[in-house]
Amino acid sequence: MLPEVASWWRRRTSETADWPLDTLLAAKGSTRISVVLPARDEEETVGAIVGAIRAELVEQAPLVDEIVVIDSCSTDRTAEVAAAAGAEVVAQDAVLPELGRMSGKGEALWKSLAATGGDLIVFVDADLRGFSTGYVTGLLGPLLTDPSVGYVKGCYDRPLIDGGNRVEGGGGRVTELVARPLINLHWPLLAGVMQPLGGEYAGRRALLERLPFVTGYGVELGLLLDVFQDAGLDAIAQVDLGRRVHSHQTTEALGAMSSQIMLTAWSRLQRHGRMLPLEGPSTALTQFRRGPGGHDVRVSDVAVGERPPMADVPGYARERRPMLS
Repeated sequence: MLPEVASWWRRRTSETADWPLDTLLAAKGSTRISVVLPARDEEETVGAIVGAIRAELVEQAPLVDEIVVIDSCSTDRTAEVAAAAGAEVVAQDAVLPELGRMSGKGEALWKSLAATGGDLIVFVDADLRGFSTGYVTGLLGPLLTDPSVGYVKGCYDRPLIDGGNRVEGGGGRVTELVARPLINLHWPLLAGVMQPLGGEYAGRRALLERLPFVTGYGVELGLLLDVFQDAGLDAIAQVDLGRRVHSHQTTEALGAMSSQIMLTAWSRLQRHGRMLPLEGPSTALTQFRRGPGGHDVRVSDVAVGERPPMADVPGYARERRPMLS
């Protein structure tokens, strides 16, 4: 590692066990905390996650002030299951409807800023299996105890579950093949961030509302790079959350995801003054699949949409909800 990265690693990397609940409750004071789950067709897992957070961090210990599920146009019972487990469910398209509709995980995350009231916001993916509330407490630890930290990424081991087989360290293929090489090439000071694409992270509202949100799969990388540009390396911390098990996508789907991540990196290289492009990138992705008559060609548009910083949206203050009681 570069000396600066090694120094950051020592000072800004911790484990969930470093942040016991009593410590967080003592540090919470009047700080309001929101937990957000972006969800689309996650009826099998969202209820257990919401139920655990409500039971352990709302009812047993008053750490979390609200749990909000942003329902991203689900076609299953995600909304009903989440509400029954104790979450406030908000339909993605019902937030700031005058701004029109965009799709993708980043859209749900961006709109959650207008649909919540917390000073600190914890994001947790809704497809996790074997969820532990240590994910939430771990991410909150650096934010509640160190005012110089503005953004906390979770890191973890990611096994690849293929049918009944488990391959340790086999998950996170897009991270290892796309995101990590890009970061090491162009943002070497971020090389110590172990899970740059991980969906479990937390931040201060005052920082998050200054940032644009990519609406597609590049949202996590875009936020990390923009936090680095806005607040610097030392504003970022990471916490080892142990193990993360979730559903995995096909290789074709990962190709589209990788394309959006590369387009997001391209946009930040340009915006942050790290390159002078001669022309814009293509947003068409050509993929092939063998069929009965030979290879079938599939061309998809992987263009990356983007929402502006929420603080710049005229309806933001009006839309923001008060905290749940």
